[in-house]
Amino acid sequence: MKASSQLSPAHWQALAQYLYGEQLIKQPSLTGEQLSGGQSNPTFLVRSGEQQLVIRKKPSGALLPSAHAIDREYRIMSALRDTAVPVPQMRLYCEDESILGTPFYVMDYLDGRVFFDQRLPDFSIDERGQVYRAMNQAIAQLHCLDPQALGLSDFGRAGNYFERQIGRWSRQYQDNHSDRIEALERLIDWLPGRIPPGEMTSIVHGDYRLDNVMLHRTEPRVIAVLDWELSTLGHPLADFSYHCMSWHISPDLWRGIGGLDLAALGIPGERQYIDQYLEVTGFEDVLIHWDFYLAYNFFRIASILYGIGQRAKQGTASSPDALVMAAKAPALAQIGWQYAQRYQAGVKG
Repeated sequence: MKASSQLSPAHWQALAQYLYGEQLIKQPSLTGEQLSGGQSNPTFLVRSGEQQLVIRKKPSGALLPSAHAIDREYRIMSALRDTAVPVPQMRLYCEDESILGTPFYVMDYLDGRVFFDQRLPDFSIDERGQVYRAMNQAIAQLHCLDPQALGLSDFGRAGNYFERQIGRWSRQYQDNHSDRIEALERLIDWLPGRIPPGEMTSIVHGDYRLDNVMLHRTEPRVIAVLDWELSTLGHPLADFSYHCMSWHISPDLWRGIGGLDLAALGIPGERQYIDQYLEVTGFEDVLIHWDFYLAYNFFRIASILYGIGQRAKQGTASSPDALVMAAKAPALAQIGWQYAQRYQAGVKG
């Protein structure tokens, strides 16, 4: 069954009546457009008079288990409303599929900027450093929050995070693969026996990167963290090291900053960036298992992209460039295997 991210005139009319009935718009009429970006949940900007709202819905069609968890996105952003982690204001969650065909939620529109090129070419040297520090601070503050105090003690399972995640993404590849990725298969075999000892549990974003934060319209600061579909309770260093993969990915492969003259750009090096994170969190012994964390995350992103490719072949991926993204999986898995070998050999620095 082919997924559809488009809304029909009947959908728009039903949405206008619904939002008017919920007193979110002042008149029962609206216009809307689909926003670009993202591989998963279709997102729309809605205008009614001077009012602007954002709608994010589950796609239609056959979906992978636990995918497109917009209910979890709504819950986590609602819980984070009064914390130091900036998120849009949530307005309502709707399970009534008669309106848009699938469940959706409504949030405030924020007038900010989203960037994909992590080199930030339109920024000054000082501004780049401020943007990176602001990104760092947001994820560090997230990892310092108490899930129980926010009513999120049941938002995920505590403990054995790496074991469970390795199993989850391994199964996605093994159960759905039509093409083999040798480096990914090596990581599937290697990772379970090398999980570092000790447990840490925090709220994790799951996909934290530059294009999932919104910057102020004119200032180099973060006004919102977006796209919480993969958020859960998990290991904060798994989450942070995922974010740090950018330092190991070249711009030619993806939107990374690997191999660039970071000092000339005003972008902190990876070690400096880690130190900034530690200033906020106070975590210790982060670097001892850093290569394992990187190996794990390259395995994870390769598996995720591979899954996106499989959904594209089945017609259930919402992004038109899904197959292009999926084609990066082998190279990313190979980088992960290189860090696995470094970790196994005990290489430091």
